[in-house]
Amino acid sequence: MIFAWIGAALIGLSLGLLGSGGSILTVPVLVYLVGEPEKLAIAESLAIVGGISLIGAIPYAVKRQIDWRSVLWFGGPGVVGTSLGAALSVYLSGVVQLLLFAAVMLLAAVMMFRPSTVPPQGYAPHLRSPLKIGAEGLGVGVLTGLVGVGGGFLIIPALVLLGGLPMSLAVGTSLLIIAAKSFAGFSKYVHVLAEQNLSMNWTLIALFTIIGIVGSFLGARVGKSISNDSLKRGFAGFLVVMGVYVLATNVPKVLNPSQAATAQLRH
Repeated sequence: MIFAWIGAALIGLSLGLLGSGGSILTVPVLVYLVGEPEKLAIAESLAIVGGISLIGAIPYAVKRQIDWRSVLWFGGPGVVGTSLGAALSVYLSGVVQLLLFAAVMLLAAVMMFRPSTVPPQGYAPHLRSPLKIGAEGLGVGVLTGLVGVGGGFLIIPALVLLGGLPMSLAVGTSLLIIAAKSFAGFSKYVHVLAEQNLSMNWTLIALFTIIGIVGSFLGARVGKSISNDSLKRGFAGFLVVMGVYVLATNVPKVLNPSQAATAQLRH
């Protein structure tokens, strides 16, 4: 179990170092290090990510570095989308959800490999309409509900490039949106999984959240002395390895479901 606690610390460290993307580690840690079933891991990851993000957003709120208008435009539809994604999860097997998750990991890696683009001074971004921003928030929310990721690697670029927010506001705003979406999805999963006679491991959720919060504050301190671009490229490489591993372990289960079912019965 020591590797699981190390994984929880890495989740927090990644969030503190990068501001986004770290939550994408939660599901693999819960599945491969803790041994949680796929659907439970996705649901529990939402509670863990929501708790870490909510605490992480507090310093930004104190410094007034949260754009509440964007929270409403992007986060409101995001909450609806997350609940919808969690409801749709009953029509997908846990294996299929993990395959979708692997695709999201590889997408996140591609976005993190790209060099950061900082708008030139005096640049005035073209502001999108609230309707279009809300539609994007809805889409990211559905993804959050289906695979259990906070979606910060998608939310921050949307807030900066589409919503016209400076990075100083985008990070804190993103954390609050992630927290709202994650808790909405988790509450839906509680009811969905109860109907399947599956119950949450509340002790595990609490421990991972606490360790992750401590790790995020430590990561924020360490990150001040490390190049953000180097961190992102290193983390992107790790996501590629993890994404390929998740694909390699779950594609055979889809191609040969009878063998996967037999292996599951043995456990």
